[in-house]
Amino acid sequence: MSPVVTKARKKPPAAWSDTRLVKACLSGDEEAWSSLIDKYKALIYSIPVKYGLSQQEAADVFQATCTELLVRLPELREPRALPKWLMQVAHHESYRWKRQSQRTVSRDAETDLPEPTTPAIAESLFQQTQEEQMLREA
Repeated sequence: MSPVVTKARKKPPAAWSDTRLVKACLSGDEEAWSSLIDKYKALIYSIPVKYGLSQQEAADVFQATCTELLVRLPELREPRALPKWLMQVAHHESYRWKRQSQRTVSRDAETDLPEPTTPAIAESLFQQTQEEQMLREA
């Protein structure tokens, strides 16, 4: 029976500092990457939830934020700034998703409107649209 060889670590990756986790991630340590994501998943998910996004949209924001982290990690100058950076990226992605979903809803709503058949109906729809826009801007 052959002995099991394991790498000895001083601390488990979950207990490592951000600086050490980032350094290990940059050297290709998959366990460190998993620990880094696990450490900040609640923070990342909390942002789209505050924007009122659905669970699926929040998962998409999470994935986009993690992808951005993977791409930009080598450019991160100060690993201690990672939580703030993640929050900024998650805010940006959440805002983008929110705007995108509002545009989709607006376009769908417009296609459902019946074509006005008389000038009176057209004028009424125009006034209603103006009032709705004023309420949105207020």
